Amino acid sequence: MSLKKINTVLAAAFVLFILWFGTEFILSPETTAPGFGLPSWPSGDGGGFLVIKGIRDVVLALVLGVLLVTGQRRALGWVLLVEAIAAYGDMVTVLAHHGSVATAFGVHGLTATLMVVNGLLIMRETRKVAAAPVTPAPQPA
Repeated sequence: MSLKKINTVLAAAFVLFILWFGTEFILSPETTAPGFGLPSWPSGDGGGFLVIKGIRDVVLALVLGVLLVTGQRRALGWVLLVEAIAAYGDMVTVLAHHGSVATAFGVHGLTATLMVVNGLLIMRETRKVAAAPVTPAPQPA
């Protein structure tokens, strides 16, 4: 299997996973939130932030999906690298709020790291080969 196919499959998996996870946070945050890794449910009207998290995830997935479908592979690599920051941020948030260390590293940290790897592989796949210097062809005399 070529590097391009592996990158495409992995990027498509990210799109589907992030889209699914975000949709679950929008439709049923009370059942999805415990898997995020935080130790307690938000108090008061804090549950609305879970829906915001879901909307964020859906948008992140759609951006990746649009770049994947339109064949903008170099931009896809860059966006994967940038979007990994959100997953690392989720990991740090879980750790900072005394949540599950296993979930912080095993879900958020692993996801972010795989996104970075996929982004770097796509960047490698799409790098331009240095053009050879052009020398004019000899002209007949």
